[in-house]
Amino acid sequence: MPTPAAMRWPAVAFPVPTFEDFPLAKTKTVYTCTECGGTAPRWAGQCPHCQQWNTLVETVAESSGAAKRFQPLAASAMVLKLSEIDAADVPRFSSGIDEFDRVLGGGLVAGGVVLIGGDPGIGKSTLLLQALANLAGHRRVLYVSGEESGAQIALRARRLGVESPSLGLLAEIQLEKIQATLEAEKPDVAVIDSIQTLYSEALTSAPGSVAQVRECAAQLTRIAKSSGTTIILVGHVTKEAAWPARACSSISSILCCISKAIRIRHTG
Repeated sequence: MPTPAAMRWPAVAFPVPTFEDFPLAKTKTVYTCTECGGTAPRWAGQCPHCQQWNTLVETVAESSGAAKRFQPLAASAMVLKLSEIDAADVPRFSSGIDEFDRVLGGGLVAGGVVLIGGDPGIGKSTLLLQALANLAGHRRVLYVSGEESGAQIALRARRLGVESPSLGLLAEIQLEKIQATLEAEKPDVAVIDSIQTLYSEALTSAPGSVAQVRECAAQLTRIAKSSGTTIILVGHVTKEAAWPARACSSISSILCCISKAIRIRHTG
């Protein structure tokens, strides 16, 4: 009779599985136009939407959950007749700079979004720093800088003779952190300098791309409408003045101002 040990199956060595045996799913990518934001399934020399050349760059396609980033501000509203709507003037408050208020139609509006566009170095940041210093005496204000540190802004304020101990400063470029700060501080007026330096973790494209600018602008506009905070966006015109037009097309109820027309000057 064979022993129990002899009746056992012979030892067989099985290979250890590796990552190469289980290839990961390929990430879906699309080609996005840096000029108009249009997408194409494959690369081409010319954008099929705006007909510009060499503007398609490969980006990771957004997942289906991206649509959940936008939620309604309130429940569905009732349909009203035009004659039933009260056409009262929207209350405005002054920025402390008469020329700036004149361009804004009489002042700033609670929950409004303003886009200040112009060439780099034209004085957009200087103008808004002075306006916030005027408002800080009687309102909560916040200056969010993505280009300069707090020390640089403080030095510029000192050169301008601006003294406002209650003016809040935040050096940040991540949209989600800025959103958290706005919800915690609840300022009456917030300046975002500039919108082209911000990025959202929901997207994979680089800061300043069309997709990032649209995403950040849309989310900040939503915060302004839901919280009543007046948000002023700064944008640099760097290529044929096309950027403000693309940004304005994606932001609802936005006022586009060119800072060349609002330099601080006395006309007599």
